Amino acid sequence: MTDSPSAAEPDPHTPADRPEPATVSGTLADGMAAAARRAGFSPAADGEPISGHALIAAMGGVRGLVEAVLPGLVFLVTYTFTRDLIPSLIAPVLIGLVFFVLRLARKQTVTQAVGGLVGIGISAVLALFTGRAEDFYLPGFWTNGAYGAVLLVSALVGWPLIGVAVGFLMGEQLAWRSDPSKRRVLTILTFMWAGLFILRLAVQLPLYYAGNVEWLGATKLLMGIPLYAPLLVLSWLMVRSVYAATAAQEPRTTSGQ
Repeated sequence: MTDSPSAAEPDPHTPADRPEPATVSGTLADGMAAAARRAGFSPAADGEPISGHALIAAMGGVRGLVEAVLPGLVFLVTYTFTRDLIPSLIAPVLIGLVFFVLRLARKQTVTQAVGGLVGIGISAVLALFTGRAEDFYLPGFWTNGAYGAVLLVSALVGWPLIGVAVGFLMGEQLAWRSDPSKRRVLTILTFMWAGLFILRLAVQLPLYYAGNVEWLGATKLLMGIPLYAPLLVLSWLMVRSVYAATAAQEPRTTSGQ
């Protein structure tokens, strides 16, 4: 499989008089394939057996999971027991700095640590500026709203972003749009991922407006990785299934021509 093909693979199901799917620049192809990898779709494309190890690796490894969960958990626990905003904000920022320094000292990629630290910093500044602990969670609402809206709109207009990203990851660019089975499955997946982000908002926003910091923090943790992981596994299964079914049909289609 080629991660950044220069042209779309010919689709055996496409009639001869229908134009080939438009080619896309290598830069865009690389970018969309990279986005699919960051979202955890690599095992589906690489044929890696579905396992706990593959799932953890797709989500950034044990360290990546700790870096994603620990700052928010520390903020929640500290605020719950102290009801003091300042130490509750200082604690996750310090943890983010520790993660950054550890990666730097070991000469590892610091992209994830920097992203996490920036996110923690923005959350802390917002809460400190307003004096409201619940505002620590505002950036999460923005990102969930943006992801949910973009994914939902893309599926409604017939260009599901999960399909676009997976298509480049699988090395076929936009050829999947000519296959009804792939298009249907990838559209359903896009709706499902949009639903995850929208569900988070539906549950957490009422808690935010109620000022219930404890339950807001708890639901944010519970609706993070515990929901992301099973949806990712389901996505792997659906992508593998539809691509395997299409591959199995190709020899029969070719022989019947």
